[in-house]
Amino acid sequence: GAMHVAKVTKKYTTRAGPRESVSYLLRRTYRDGGKVKHETLANLSALPAPAIEAVRATLAGTASVTAGAGLEVARSLPHGHVAAVMAQARALGLPALLGPPGRSRDLALALIVARVIRPGSKLATTRWWAETTLAQDLGVTDASTDEVYHAMDWLAGRQDSIEKALTRRHLTGHANPDRLALFDLSSSWMTGSHCPLAARGYSRDGKKGLPQIEYGLLTDRDGRPVAVRVFPGNTADPTAFIAIVESVRDTFALDRMVMVGDRGMITSARIDALRETGEMGWLTALRGPQIAALAADDGPLQLSLFDQVDLAEIAHPDYPGERLIACRNPALADERALGRTGLLAATEQALDKIVAAVAAGRLVDPSAIGIRIGKVIGRRKMAKHFICDIDDGHFTFRRDQAAIDAEAALDGIYLLRTTVPADQMTAPAVVATYKSLAGVERAFRSIKSIDLDLRPVHHRTETRVRAHVLICMLAAYLTWHLRRAWSALTFTDEQRPEPADPVAPATRSPAAAAKASRRTDPIGRPVRSFRCLLEHLGTLTRNDIRYTADPTLP
Repeated sequence: GAMHVAKVTKKYTTRAGPRESVSYLLRRTYRDGGKVKHETLANLSALPAPAIEAVRATLAGTASVTAGAGLEVARSLPHGHVAAVMAQARALGLPALLGPPGRSRDLALALIVARVIRPGSKLATTRWWAETTLAQDLGVTDASTDEVYHAMDWLAGRQDSIEKALTRRHLTGHANPDRLALFDLSSSWMTGSHCPLAARGYSRDGKKGLPQIEYGLLTDRDGRPVAVRVFPGNTADPTAFIAIVESVRDTFALDRMVMVGDRGMITSARIDALRETGEMGWLTALRGPQIAALAADDGPLQLSLFDQVDLAEIAHPDYPGERLIACRNPALADERALGRTGLLAATEQALDKIVAAVAAGRLVDPSAIGIRIGKVIGRRKMAKHFICDIDDGHFTFRRDQAAIDAEAALDGIYLLRTTVPADQMTAPAVVATYKSLAGVERAFRSIKSIDLDLRPVHHRTETRVRAHVLICMLAAYLTWHLRRAWSALTFTDEQRPEPADPVAPATRSPAAAAKASRRTDPIGRPVRSFRCLLEHLGTLTRNDIRYTADPTLP
């Protein structure tokens, strides 16, 4: 008859209480006179569990092989970085945020995750994700570039709803009790001549003479990006600011927000427009001439304000309904004084060469002399600090010491203006909030270079350029959360100290300094940069294993 391994459990009671014993018996089953009977052939209980299981498998007709024998790895795909980034994306609800399930959503999500892990052109991205588990997991292995472009068009049409959800998540309620929204503008150069958004303008990339696009980033106080707007390359900062204010008010349906931007972004004219609506507040800084006017002999800004502290609150009738927070940063004052000294010396050297050329008779015409002087003092913006005397075949110059001293007196001094009342935000908190614009700058660096490589832009139609920038913004949103989640594994300062003096430069915590010095965490594990950590996670693979003992299997 057939043999099998039977597990026999017996229960009994002793003085110590109920007990149970388990035996494994090798038995044969047979029929005797129409009855099924069992014959015990051996007691296997003394054998180790793997041996008992091997006997059971053999008797059941299941092949038993040595661990690893008869198996081969058919393919290994990088998986760790994909799994980590996808887990964060799902935790943030990013798939649902993009839109309803479908092929376009899967492709858009794949583009965002790929931008975090391995930035590249859309063609390069489709080649790359097929060599990882990303394409398998999202079912886009067979995606063509035309499908990818169609998904970008789909995503561009979803931009307002995506950003509306993000702004409501991070700019309202308990997430943003002060109702702050930070905005700044950047630019990236373009190649080609067919993009309608490409235009020549003020370059923030240092790529003068090249066409560019501009894009403004809206973030919360912590620098978390929630919306982006793309503008033609010749758009001025104030124009972009008005556009984002209209989006915040009309598209995102947010009111009573406090817009935070630098002095070039929120100008006096833009403030007048905000004041007329009465729906938005602001927090920005005054320009140099405005500060100088307040520091005049009869003005409220006197240097004696900073004898004891580097922070003071003043008022002036030219700024009704606003608070003016005056700050003095000694480190910035020293930096500007040193820079001005160097620029003055370099300008004098260049002007001395013009004096020599005039004295030698090589430069005689006053207009020609003036052109040469203009080039020298204009390049270093030193015209206000020199007095020049020009005539036929004559040129002398001297420093305007009064102008130099007047500028030096205001070194390191800046003034903030805001409509936020004092009972809602103290003066030190106003300074800290304005300095939060550094978080927007970090987001721009993440998007443009260190993480996501927005440039170069490999698109020419307006819709796809906007979609490309949106993909980079959403990737930056994902990266922002990843950096926070992985801060213990990177060089990130996890416990950045709150400075006692809000005007003073930020400092690293002792724990972060120790981590950077040792290059390990407190328990000795190596720490890495964010990018190196992603690459390290990519060494974790997912394997396709083939059973080769049976030649009939594929």
